[in-house]
Amino acid sequence: MRRLILAIALCFGTVAAAQAQNLQDLLQTHADEIASPSRNSVSVALDDLVASGLPTVSVFLEEWSDRNVWQRADGAFYFALENGDTLTLTDIDSGAESAAPKSGFTQIRPNGGVRRLIGTALVQFQLADPDLARRENAVASIAREPEAAQLAPLIASIEGEPDPALKARKVQLANFLSASFAPDPATRIAAIESLSKDTSVEARSVLNQILSTSAPIYARGDTSDQNIAEILTPGADGFSIDQAFDLLVEAGLADAPPTPAEIRDILSANIEDGQVAGMPIAELDTQIARDAAYFTLMESGDIPELRWHPVTFSKSNLVDYETFVSVYDEPNPAITAAAEKALKSVETRVGWAQTADLALDGLSLASIYFLAAIGLAITFGVMGVINMAHGEFIMMGAYTGYVVQLFIPDYTIAILVALPLAFAVTFGAGVAMERLVIRHLYHRPLETLLATFGISIALQQLAKNIFGTQARPLTSPEWLDGAWVISDVIAISYIRIAIFVLALIFLALILYVLKRTRLGLEVRAVTQNPGMAASMGINPDRINMLTLGLGSGIAGIAGVAIGLYAKVTSEMGADYIVQSFMTVVVGGVGNVWGTLAGASMIGILQKGIEWLNPSNTLAAQTYMILFIILFIQFRPKGIVALKGRAAAD
Repeated sequence: MRRLILAIALCFGTVAAAQAQNLQDLLQTHADEIASPSRNSVSVALDDLVASGLPTVSVFLEEWSDRNVWQRADGAFYFALENGDTLTLTDIDSGAESAAPKSGFTQIRPNGGVRRLIGTALVQFQLADPDLARRENAVASIAREPEAAQLAPLIASIEGEPDPALKARKVQLANFLSASFAPDPATRIAAIESLSKDTSVEARSVLNQILSTSAPIYARGDTSDQNIAEILTPGADGFSIDQAFDLLVEAGLADAPPTPAEIRDILSANIEDGQVAGMPIAELDTQIARDAAYFTLMESGDIPELRWHPVTFSKSNLVDYETFVSVYDEPNPAITAAAEKALKSVETRVGWAQTADLALDGLSLASIYFLAAIGLAITFGVMGVINMAHGEFIMMGAYTGYVVQLFIPDYTIAILVALPLAFAVTFGAGVAMERLVIRHLYHRPLETLLATFGISIALQQLAKNIFGTQARPLTSPEWLDGAWVISDVIAISYIRIAIFVLALIFLALILYVLKRTRLGLEVRAVTQNPGMAASMGINPDRINMLTLGLGSGIAGIAGVAIGLYAKVTSEMGADYIVQSFMTVVVGGVGNVWGTLAGASMIGILQKGIEWLNPSNTLAAQTYMILFIILFIQFRPKGIVALKGRAAAD
């Protein structure tokens, strides 16, 4: 492909070269600079090549940068590919190919610095290239290594850019380069102000580069000619007293402390009668003792006094009398002031965006908890049964989705089939568990808890026997791949959006069933007052059976949804049973709105704690549980408490 582009460019370039100047002739005027290029000498040759307007210049620059240009003994340049001891030559102007021994040619090898200059010159050709991919590569190259010389050709290419997305990218990149490299300060300030609404990482990087500072310096006299970023306090803001003292030593305002070797040499030179400064030599076996002897000599005048003394005039006292500053690398105060204002605006916007992103994550997690807990809320609220096997019904639903996908390769159809099938499977399992076990244990909560816990263990082992211990894939359709990217800060995966929508759909369906159907009326009646409901002709045993089946069926659907997002294993139910019970208890037992409120509070709370402590998710869950324990101390009936006689039970 590259050779084809080269041939086309050379064909079109032949006519223009004949009318204007031959590229080979132009290269010969700069033969020395091209044959032995350096950063200082090659700029003139590049400027002439760009100014020539010859269409073959861009091809030459690419080949030159890739070290595919060779010079013949007579000085002529060719494009060449090595083939053993021979070269396949391509004429720079005509494109005619030939072969010649390699011994008569010298390869041109520009170093890294020269290649960077060549790349800068090449960009302006690529920015207007008819091939969209080459224009995109040129823009990406500018973004990776922005330079002042790239600004003018980038701006010139914007107006004629036919691709809307690439044109917007060029405008954004032109703003970045203008903020950093525009020759006019007013233009730079205008570009910087335009970045105040851009929350991208690139925009923040540009502003931070403009606000970069040099290492701390000692402020000598008048500093009006310096763009001071901050007056530093030794011992604070990461600027140590030792750093400040070292700056004073460099400025000649303090004497550096002598090294241990220097102290030993000075003490050796001042030995008198086996003593130094009145101290026997035998006692000078520690550095502390040697330091004390040294300063005794200094105080007695036997050695020159330092402009620093650890006892009478410490480093801290010395640096307190001086001024230390950090200075912006950018000398223009107006530009740094504009950058500071823009960066503050961007950081504020980023903060709000992070809050929104955290809220979306919290709502996404809340929708998962809601799906996992709503069936348990109905069961627990109506029957008063602590069903420890609820998590395993979630697991059964997830494995149902996995099995369906084994037979239906279209993942979209497989999910549509798996949702009702998972409901049917787990509904039947819930009814069977109620008929065979739970109906014999009503009003015996401890026995019910132990029985359902045993069932959960049995179901886990059954899943391991059937599917093994490895995680099984429950693949989402292609249209759920990726994420909805709102900005550089806010993004949410399509799978989480789908789970959120599914949670809203089930919320609407459950509310309809409970509010608009006879079954819902009977369930609400049994929930509020089982005895009165029975006296009105409602069969509580039948309602309990259907309620447990309905709750288990909803758990199965939740399993399909959760399986698209999380791993499908025999233990996956255990990952959600605790959160499900917390959601039900916090929200209010037996209340759909309470479950929704509880799921929202727990989901947002957990994401908030994880944001504060991102490296330890276990600690986040621990803090969340502690918060919930405190919460139910003050509101034991949950956020939305039951009404009627059942509320007093």
